[in-house]
Order: sequence, then structure tokens, then C-alpha cells
Amino acid sequence: MSHKILIANRGEIAVRIIRAAKELGIETVSVYSKADEDALHVKIADQAICVGEPKSSDSYLNMNHILSAAIATGCDAIHPGYGFLSENAVFVEMVESCGLRFIGPTADTIRLIGDKASAKRIAKEAGVPIIMGSEGILEHLEEALKVAKKIGYPVMIKATNGGGGRGISIAYNEKELVHAYERTSLEAEAAFGDKSLYIEKFIESPKHIEVQIIADKEGNVVHLYERDCSTQRRNQKMIEEAPAPTISDTLRKKLGVAAIKLAKKINYINAGTLEFLVDKNQDYYFIEMNTRIQVEHPITEMITGIDLVKEQINVAYDKPLSFKQRDIKILGHAIECRINAEDPMNGFRPSPGKITNLFIPGGFNVRVDTHVYQGYSVPPYYDSMVAKVIVFEKNRREAIKKMRVTLEQMVVEGIKTNIEYQYLIMHDYTFIKGNYDTGYIAKFNELVEKNKNE
Repeated sequence: MSHKILIANRGEIAVRIIRAAKELGIETVSVYSKADEDALHVKIADQAICVGEPKSSDSYLNMNHILSAAIATGCDAIHPGYGFLSENAVFVEMVESCGLRFIGPTADTIRLIGDKASAKRIAKEAGVPIIMGSEGILEHLEEALKVAKKIGYPVMIKATNGGGGRGISIAYNEKELVHAYERTSLEAEAAFGDKSLYIEKFIESPKHIEVQIIADKEGNVVHLYERDCSTQRRNQKMIEEAPAPTISDTLRKKLGVAAIKLAKKINYINAGTLEFLVDKNQDYYFIEMNTRIQVEHPITEMITGIDLVKEQINVAYDKPLSFKQRDIKILGHAIECRINAEDPMNGFRPSPGKITNLFIPGGFNVRVDTHVYQGYSVPPYYDSMVAKVIVFEKNRREAIKKMRVTLEQMVVEGIKTNIEYQYLIMHDYTFIKGNYDTGYIAKFNELVEKNKNE
């Protein structure tokens, strides 16, 4: 039986999915907004159909238009990629009600684990360590103050349905909590359409570690080890590496076991990522689960030799995983740098515009996932990422050296990018030693600013 997949996304992840599907002999359909008429994912798919105006709400978030496109082109499945509708339970229900397959978990699972308060409760029931905080959604400020007093400051106030670094505030005392509560609630409502908040103990100077899992419909659940995503700017990831450089083998095993335990608890199907904070004592705490493929999935693919997107597609079409836990080994070290259209020297201001000159580096164990080409105009409406540069080597030291050379050779002209900024990080002593945490970029920015003014 022949299959046909609609990709409900854009950019490099749409290109990535199209290529995986083509290798499996599956036809693809791209959707695009009027701003993306000349985008690469439109050019390389078997078919493409416009679903609306440039604004995401009119196109990539327009469920009815996307479903109409899938039905009109004879698709039998939809791959959501990441972002947009990838974790929207209502969309999943609509997909299934149209007789289509959703390449991801069920709507019930997304609701259950996508709600952060619910996720923490499930993790606790599964015996997975969690951070102390409110039992569920906060009803009002007074409740937040009461919880904060009980668990102690500093605390973190978070949007229940947040993501991408938005809807998060930190309060070091009662006065700061009073100011942050209303502000965070308003931001959450504006960004996610839900002003619900919860509160938890803020772990100072943590590592942000995530574990990749994938599960099939026959009950097989495996983990593909961990990634370190601590190099973040304003809670948005910038550099990821796998395996995590300072995680002990003992902790690595514990994280894998915890991830599988929680996934089995909710009968999870398809690819997912469990995120943890790890403190200075190597104690770990579950914080949330992302029910989709991650931006940084390539580094896991590089260290395991497993194509996660192909496995996602096969699982959706009722095939078992092509491997068991015993088959998965760490083959080396991988690093990913997200290349964004932004100006790091001016507060990371977005830099949309036409790419007048482009050179994509290559070589042994160098991978660049991108949707841009020379002459392409980066639109101002969407995420600023234009490429992901991934390198793989036998160990971390060699991977850093390879990334330096790769970034040095990459050319993107016509717009501002963070290539040079990433190159500087690859030479920074703190990063080289692996002794960085989620506060690293803020400190590195201070160093860059100081050198710029001298």
C-alpha cells in the first residue's frame, strides 16, 4: 500500500521530514504561507499547497486549512514537526476524525503529559524525582505566596502550557513574586491563550539535560541516551551536545531508566523527550516532556546511528522499532550549533532579509540541516533559525575542534547571523571544560560586551 504524508510545518524540519519520507518511498505534500512561496520545502516536496497569509495564525496554525490540504491531496498521514501544531491535542483529534494518521502520540497522551502540573503528578507516581512546588494550577496570588513560603525562595513561576522560554519568571523574595505573578500570567495568556500558572523551587546553576525516547505500538520503549541543552539564551537553546559532558555513567543509567519508566506509565507512542534539571550534586529532577521531535534530534542520531524521523514514520504506520535497547550504543560525541538570523552584538535583534552569498561547509562527519539557499529571503514572521550545524567525532575534544573549523568555513552574507558568536563559544575555556550551566550564556555575554567596549 502506498502512503502520502503532509508536513504541517516549514523550514529545516519540513525539509528533514521530506527527505526521510522520500528515502522510505513515501510521497510528500508541503503546506506553505504566502511568505514561504519560494521556500525550499515547497520546492522539494512532491506537491505543495498554500494554506494562508504570512501570519502563523492564518497559515501554519490554521487547522482547518491544513486538514483541507491533506484531504484534497489524498494524504493518509500528517507529520507536525516541532512547534506550531505539534503538541496541540485538539489538532490531533481533528486529524484522526478525518481518518488520517498523526505522526506522534495520541491526543490523550499530549493532554496528560503536556500539562506540566499533570506531568509532575504522573512523574511522582512513577517514582521519578520532581522539583517541589504547587500541586497543580495556582488559583490566585495568595496561593502562590503560600507555596513559596513553604518550599523557600528562590522560586520559578511558569505557564502551565508554556514553552520556548516564554511564560517563565524567577522570584527571589515575596516582593518579586507579587510583581512577577501578574506579569507572567499576562504573558502566558498572550503567548499560549492560557493564563494558568504553577510554581516550583528554582534550582540554581543547574544543567538542563534531556533524554530522547521512542516507543512503538507493541509496547517497546527505548531511550537513546541524553543531550546537554544548558547553553541557552533567555531559556532558548543555542548549543546542544550528546552525550552530556559532565554526567556520570551512574546518572546516565538512572536518567534512562527514569525516562522509560515514565513513558511506559502513560503508554507513550512515537518519539518524545523528557527534560530534567541536574544540580551540582548530580541529583536530577523531571521538569517536563515534549511530545514531538526536537530541534536537536540530529545529535542523538549522530551518536547512535539511528534515523529518528524514519522511525517516527514507521511507528505511525504500525511497524515495530527496528532496534532494541541492547542495540543502542554511544558511538562518539556530537555537537549542534543553531545558526540564527540575528545580531548578537545588538541584543540578538532579528535580522531578516535576502541571503546574497552562502557557503555550506561539509567534510567527514559534518552535517548541516537547513532550508536556506543563495538568493533566499528570510521572512520576518517566523523563528529566526536558518540552519543547524552538527558535527560528530570520536570524543568531545575532537568534536569541538571540528565545530571550530566548520563554523570558520560557513558563510552567510546579506543578513546578520550568530556564526561568529558560536565560534567564540567554541574557544571559551568554560565551554571547553564542560563546566557550564543554564546561566553560562549570560556570563559569556558580559565577557563579550566587556571586550567589545575595550
